[in-house]
Amino acid sequence: MTDTRKSVTRESDDPPSHRPFILGLTGPIGCGKSTVAGWLGERPGVVVIDADRVARDVVEPGEPALETVIARFGEAYRRPDGGLDRAALGRLVFDDPAALRDLEVIVHPAVRPRILATVAEARQDRAEAVVIEAIKLVEGGLSAMCDETWLVTCGPDVQRDRLVGRGTAPADAAARIAAQGSFDAVRQVVDRVVDSSGSAEATRSSVEAAFEEALTAAAERAER
Repeated sequence: MTDTRKSVTRESDDPPSHRPFILGLTGPIGCGKSTVAGWLGERPGVVVIDADRVARDVVEPGEPALETVIARFGEAYRRPDGGLDRAALGRLVFDDPAALRDLEVIVHPAVRPRILATVAEARQDRAEAVVIEAIKLVEGGLSAMCDETWLVTCGPDVQRDRLVGRGTAPADAAARIAAQGSFDAVRQVVDRVVDSSGSAEATRSSVEAAFEEALTAAAERAER
């Protein structure tokens, strides 16, 4: 089910000859934003960008951001093979909001140019749409480049059960959900809220209908 919300201003310098529709997806852990992105990515002409994957790429060995992370958090977070010990660093920032902010200050500026480059490639390839999936879509400023932003959410029991179903211990699932905090502020600025609490079939049907509606609205705006 989808609800219409306030529009987000788009930040773009795309040439008028072709501009792909850009959709931003965000939402709490376990609520299905990756699943929604995957469904949309099956459509011809749709490019999906996983911002979390890009964030992992920018701290691979040889990347400047990795050395900045190590300088901030210490050599204890470098694995013997030279890579970042993500599990250990994750445990640190999970319990330390200040450390998490420091990590984001390092990583986010490295992520944004790569996302912009992928969007530019999609434009050159005349893609119909680009889907940007990001947990910090709004907070990280990525929503400013989107034509629409969607919040993918679900009921708390469904969310917990999904995490436990993936092998997360119930106590850990509850802690991870609590650590993410409320998405109430995000809910107020997105264009649509997608509730994935129901069956996969019903949710996918709703998502496909909403996406078609969004593409049509974008095309009508472009013609004005």
